Amino acid sequence: MSKGNVLIFYGEGKGKTSSALGYGIRAASQGRNVIVIQFLKGKSKDEISFIRRLEPEIRFFRFEKLQENFEALSEEEKQEEAMNIKNGFNFAKKVLVTGECNVLILDEFLGLLDNQVISHEELLALLNAKSEDTELIFTGRNMDADLRQHADEVYHIEAET
Repeated sequence: MSKGNVLIFYGEGKGKTSSALGYGIRAASQGRNVIVIQFLKGKSKDEISFIRRLEPEIRFFRFEKLQENFEALSEEEKQEEAMNIKNGFNFAKKVLVTGECNVLILDEFLGLLDNQVISHEELLALLNAKSEDTELIFTGRNMDADLRQHADEVYHIEAET
């Protein structure tokens, strides 16, 4: 793994999070610090408890409070959760500025752009906060054109049948 890369796993199919976590597990096995921040997925306790078993090598964070996926929420609940998501986004920026990890995985981050929870200006501020020693991994369904130009590697994950 080269240093300082920006990787993107996107597409409608399953496997984006699994691919990003696999990358994180490989990095952790090489002695690198990994942080995962998950967005928009609600709070599935089974998934969280499994991922938490990988700590302290891989630290996992969620800032949303509600159980349901973001898309299933009412408009009022979405506004409430957007504030929690912004806290997660600000934490991600802090992690990048302080160099707290070698690999930062922002799971379902691309959906934040799709749902207009964060702006393109905020995305650029996040990218500018990244040091050359930190790898940044984004996952989500839709590829953002602004983000693509900053990516070193892009993986389109799609089911064939």
